[in-house]
Amino acid sequence: MATIHTTYLGGLRTEATHLQSGTKIITDAPTDNKGKGEAFSPTDLLAESLAGCMLTTMAIAADAHGIEMEGTECEVTKVMAASPRRVAEVITTFKFPKEYTDKEKEILSRAALGCPVAVSLHPDVIKTVDFGF
Repeated sequence: MATIHTTYLGGLRTEATHLQSGTKIITDAPTDNKGKGEAFSPTDLLAESLAGCMLTTMAIAADAHGIEMEGTECEVTKVMAASPRRVAEVITTFKFPKEYTDKEKEILSRAALGCPVAVSLHPDVIKTVDFGF
């Protein structure tokens, strides 16, 4: 069964619908690739998918170990390469709401680095992670 239905709307814009929830996401081509840049680009979503997956996987591990991490933030920088045009690097910088023990840091960092998106990205995509511990 399909998970997402995506429609090309014209003008380098798509609309994706998450079939289970009905939530919609609009994408636009970025301004450096003939687009308007009025919404996330598909490559922006790839970068956000890494950050969102890392945060979610850390939260699952945190919950299992009684670690508080609500309010954790992540800033994401996507670095593009040319020829072929592709995502070359995703830089994630975390800001945690509290200090953690060495054991807690290990649990959280291991969870993040082993998230499904991180291990699914091609090895040529550089994943630079700053946990800020």
